[in-house]
Amino acid sequence: MVGLQLAQSFSGEVIFGGRMTVHFIGAGPGAPDLLTIRAQKLISACPVCLYAGSVVSEAILDYCPPGAKRVNTAPLTLEEIIEEFDQAHQMQQDVARLHSGDVSIWSAMAEQQAYLRLAGIPYDVTPGVPSFAAAAARVGVELTLPTVVQSVVLTRTPGRASSMPSTETLAHFAQSGAVLAIHLSIHQLDGVVAELVPYYGAASPAAVVYRASWPEEQVIIGTLGSLEAQVGHMIRRSAIIFVGPSLHPPDTPTPSSLYQKGYSRRFRSEERE
Repeated sequence: MVGLQLAQSFSGEVIFGGRMTVHFIGAGPGAPDLLTIRAQKLISACPVCLYAGSVVSEAILDYCPPGAKRVNTAPLTLEEIIEEFDQAHQMQQDVARLHSGDVSIWSAMAEQQAYLRLAGIPYDVTPGVPSFAAAAARVGVELTLPTVVQSVVLTRTPGRASSMPSTETLAHFAQSGAVLAIHLSIHQLDGVVAELVPYYGAASPAAVVYRASWPEEQVIIGTLGSLEAQVGHMIRRSAIIFVGPSLHPPDTPTPSSLYQKGYSRRFRSEERE
């Protein structure tokens, strides 16, 4: 279908227009039923689908319309991906560009958008369920707890694909005591543990979730000191490491003021109490 465009508001309404558009879509953590309704509508209407095959489940491609062109971008260079955009633009065919999780973090979307802006090719963005949220759901915890921890840091360690700014080290973030959701770093688990133990302690709750929501998913819960032995050499990619006190919540956690009797807020006055 040509010219499928989204309303700029997040109303969920899909508007059909006249211009070809590249739709950057957060395809979620893996399970097809964790795809948003908006994402599903877009995928089912686009005659071209570019997907990161190494991290996006092929089951999601079942939503593509019959005869859609499907391109696995995992082995492609940026230049080759751009060629696919150009071809689709010349044919006035909308593109569903699928990235894993949510496109706002570690998606390499920005460099593709930069080219599209220069080329005058329209694009928009549809958010997805982030992998850290799916992983936390499998552990079964709320990452932020009153009086315990109120911040979550999404970070990673340096790798071949991307270095880290000098101020963005695990030790720097650890000083805050926040929950750390460490991505793209399971292959350096020993270094992660060594860097964090001085700040959190070996007894600090920790977890590793491999491929959250995929059929081969694995969940390992332990402590910062036990994690290396528990994981061993089983998992070398596609996992999130959690470290922080809320991974082992107290039996009687401090309740949020939000639902306390006598707490006046916009939707519940003190008079009602």
